[in-house]
Amino acid sequence: MTHLKPTQLLIALLLSLLPLCTAVGERPLRVLAIGNSFSEDAIEHNLHELAKADGTELIIGNLYIGGCTLARHWKNASANLPEYRYRKIDTDGKTIEMQHSTLERALKDEQWDYISLQQASGVSGLEESYEPYLGQLIDYIRSLSPHSRIIWHQTWAYAHDATHPEFPNYGRSQQRMYHMICQAARKAMKQHGIHTVVPSGTAIQNARGSWIGDKMNRDGYHLNLVYGRYTAACTWLEALTRHSVVGNSYAPAGMSPRLILTTQKAAHYAVKHPWKVSKIKE
Repeated sequence: MTHLKPTQLLIALLLSLLPLCTAVGERPLRVLAIGNSFSEDAIEHNLHELAKADGTELIIGNLYIGGCTLARHWKNASANLPEYRYRKIDTDGKTIEMQHSTLERALKDEQWDYISLQQASGVSGLEESYEPYLGQLIDYIRSLSPHSRIIWHQTWAYAHDATHPEFPNYGRSQQRMYHMICQAARKAMKQHGIHTVVPSGTAIQNARGSWIGDKMNRDGYHLNLVYGRYTAACTWLEALTRHSVVGNSYAPAGMSPRLILTTQKAAHYAVKHPWKVSKIKE
């Protein structure tokens, strides 16, 4: 568990009151995800384009290892292991890729405004899988990037018919998995003074409750390449900027106006109510 000193608690509280956006003319907003394929789905596609349409400049970084858990992230950090594929999307949309990166190298690459953490999907609802690794990672990040705000990426539950080997952790129930993810994430955030959540999991659940149905995934757990990824990216943009994504002019080719509006609303309501499913009215 990370024990914060009174001064650290005060700084965290003051930071939580600041708007999650940059004013026109300020430097770009810089966000780094320490994740896996779920962060790849959420931020490496559509987020840059959505931000550009919103008038927001973003630098987006993603540290990727497939299925990477908090335990493995901590192992990599503590031993400075070069095991990540590090991708960075600049303000012009250009992607720079670096193989065999360390976590330290990525942390020092930019003056990150926000650094997100997440648990691997299969154990994201198992509270016992978070510690002591999350606390250790937070201490490590703060030692190297003390002015960055740590945020939490809430991942999504699997499709009802998913064949993922860890789905039995939740009795093969999508609803149970979603609720356990929320419970574990809220507990972790409270314990470590994390004040910002990117509720991708709730956005996906919102969309599943709409006319779209349980079709948000391409294989039962990774997101549909078009509207699944778009929904998650919409959630990230609104969570970071507090600008409503409803009405944003960007959408991938092939999405109907109805699908665009529904997925934008799914993200918007998730940011407003990150820990419960909202009904989307058409």
